[in-house]
This record gives sequence, structure tokens and C-alpha cells, in this order.
Amino acid sequence: MYIVTLLTSPAKPSLSREAVEALRNAWGGGDAQWLAVGEAAEFVIGEMPSNLWDVWGAMQGEGVDLIVLPMEGRKKKMLLADMDSTMIQQECIDELAAEAGVGPRVAEITAKAMNGELDFEGAIDERVGLLKDLPESIIDHVLNTRIEFMPGGKVLVQTMKANGGYSALVSGGFTAFTAKVASELGFDENRANTLEIADDKLTGKVIRPILGREAKLEALDEITARLGITREDVLAVGDGMNDVLMLKNAGTGVALHGKPALQEQCDVRINHGDLTALLYVQGYSKAEFI
Repeated sequence: MYIVTLLTSPAKPSLSREAVEALRNAWGGGDAQWLAVGEAAEFVIGEMPSNLWDVWGAMQGEGVDLIVLPMEGRKKKMLLADMDSTMIQQECIDELAAEAGVGPRVAEITAKAMNGELDFEGAIDERVGLLKDLPESIIDHVLNTRIEFMPGGKVLVQTMKANGGYSALVSGGFTAFTAKVASELGFDENRANTLEIADDKLTGKVIRPILGREAKLEALDEITARLGITREDVLAVGDGMNDVLMLKNAGTGVALHGKPALQEQCDVRINHGDLTALLYVQGYSKAEFI
């Protein structure tokens, strides 16, 4: 058995009863249940639809995300999340670069790296090299003036936590940022790269080893082993190609407003909803949100 979830932007709810019922009838589904009126609904079907991606494309044009997942093991025991452009709306390194006056150059490299066009380790070295001699204090300045949380993030973390879930923030960004983001959103732990600092300035280097796509997969396996759960118990979310291994190996891997190359690799793609979409796909109703 499979569960079909349709959802849209909470800021502009536009999911109509007619659209839900039309798809339910076309796919021979069970009675539709509304998780949030106008925002998210679900119904059960007996088999994976052969025309899923055609329908998905049509729904995208209507501002609706469509997800089909097995019913079994739907609610997850752990959240494994990327940070930049996932739990926050910015790329931290791009914001640091803007302060250093090299914003456009670094943003160009970031975009290519996140779409898998550049080697991640080489790209991070090149970008951090352009930040050499920035004062360490610039990190707090960026955190306080440039960083905004992605809508729904705290609700996602706290709702899963209230239902016994564990949460880990695993980023190709920097510990100076993940520590604060993890603390404010309620993550149980965080992992990221560390900027080398000497004499209160950035040296332009990243302390080894670099946390890239392989390290994110390692984090998935290390944390689940420690908790005594399996990969299938994990909901993972990210937006770039450095997230691809953890997304493809987690029980449910979600490309949230993902780069085109990542979306091609993921069966769960959220382009209109916010982070609360990750609760809807697990079957939580809005009334259950924390």
C-alpha cells in the first residue's frame, strides 16, 4: 500500500478539494484525509502509479507538490538535515564573501558546486581562500544580520522530537554557524567544517578532514548505529549534490527546493511547501505540530 500526499505553500494555501478528489478518483484511492485544509491532504492507493511523474509535472504547474511513499515505516525516528539553503535560507559562505567584497565570485562557485558541476572539496578550498584575513568577528555579524531560518524548521524539529525523534544537523558549511542554528532550532547534534582562525582572523583555510557528501553518508551510518536504528528509520533533507548520498540512502530522502541535478536523483521533491512538508509526508496533521 502507498500513501499519496498533496501539499502546497503554507503562505499561500491553494490546494483545492476538487484537485484532490480528481486525483483520488483517477488513481482509485481511498477516502481523502485533510492534514490541513487548503494546504495538505492524503489518500491511500494500492500500487505505485505508472504515470506518477507526468502527474507530478502537471501538479507542479499548479503550485502543488505530489509525493507517493510506501505506507509502512512512514513516520521516522530521526531527522538528518543539511543547513545551508535547507534549514536556513542562505549559504553562509556566500554571506561571508559578501562582507569580504567577493560575493559574486564565491556565489558563482557555490552554485556550481551545489549542482555537482565542481569537486566539493576543491570548491570549498577556493571559496574559503578568498576570505583570508577577514576578522573572526565577522562570523557573529553575519549570523546576526544576514541569516534567516527556513520557514517551518523549528516546527519540524520540535514535532519530531516530541514524538521521540532524534535530530542531527550535518553541513558542508561551518561549525561556527551550525552550532547556533542547531541550538536555536533544537537539534540534538551538529557536524560541519571548521574554519581555521589565527590572530583573530580567518586564515583562508579549512581544517581537515573536509565534510562532504561521503562524510554525510558516514554521519547517517554512525548516528543510526549509535541510536540502534536503521537507515530506513531516517528522514533526510537537503538541497545540493553534496547531500545526494545521504538522501538516497535514508529511508526517505527529500530534495527541498533542490538544485536540478539533485532533483533528478530524488523521488521526494518539495518545491512549493516549506519544512513542515516533511511532517505532512510522515502523516502528521497541522493540529499535531509543536
